[in-house]
Amino acid sequence: MNSQHVVGESMMILRSLVSVVDDDESVRESLPDLLHELGFAAKAFPSAEAFLASDQVDATGCLILDIAMPGMSGPELARELTRREKPTPVIFITAHGDGTTGPDLIGEGAVACLLKPFSESALLEALHEAFRTH
Repeated sequence: MNSQHVVGESMMILRSLVSVVDDDESVRESLPDLLHELGFAAKAFPSAEAFLASDQVDATGCLILDIAMPGMSGPELARELTRREKPTPVIFITAHGDGTTGPDLIGEGAVACLLKPFSESALLEALHEAFRTH
């Protein structure tokens, strides 16, 4: 891979919006800060419904979704975007992993399913995979 391609890929990632949808206020405050430090644009939403009502649906290059939220869940939001023909790479995050949820969601097309608290390197790897494959 030549350096020009790497620079081009890095610039693409720098201009890509990552939308975080999580009902946990601490996640909505901290995760966008980390994403900015990693070079991504980021917006946070308190619910799937708030994200769908926003003007960021078309601009979002990757979604980080909590699995369990009041109202529409993360998996339901991912399915709704597919139904609307707006498929977006999804990284699920959860504090309640039972070992079967992640593989099931990845089988449905998710890029990754990270158990909270997850490492910065695991998140970065998932983000690179999301932007590389979609």
